[in-house]
Amino acid sequence: MDEQEIQWKKIEDFFKENFTLGETPSMDTILYLIGVQELGKGFIDFSKDDKLNLMHIGACAVLEPKGFYEKKGTDSDGWPVYVQKKSLPSLEGKEHINFYKKAIIEYFKREGLI
Repeated sequence: MDEQEIQWKKIEDFFKENFTLGETPSMDTILYLIGVQELGKGFIDFSKDDKLNLMHIGACAVLEPKGFYEKKGTDSDGWPVYVQKKSLPSLEGKEHINFYKKAIIEYFKREGLI
């Protein structure tokens, strides 16, 4: 098992222990919960659109240090506002997943969670 796999396993275990009742979380679940964290309002009832927006916020938050997005503040409802600074790479399948895994691992390290 390489270092990325070890770190990813730690993240999966973190979510299993704290959020998913022992189930392995999907990438969307992880990005959604990062979005909830970034929003900072705790767990409240979110609409379907809100949940999609939270996944987007999660993706922006993990990709911001790589220069793809920049946080510009918050909107009138207190939601983070990001602007895209450069195009995301055109990746498919495993490359796409690994791209996000690396960014999520870096996010968790910055946040002191792994």
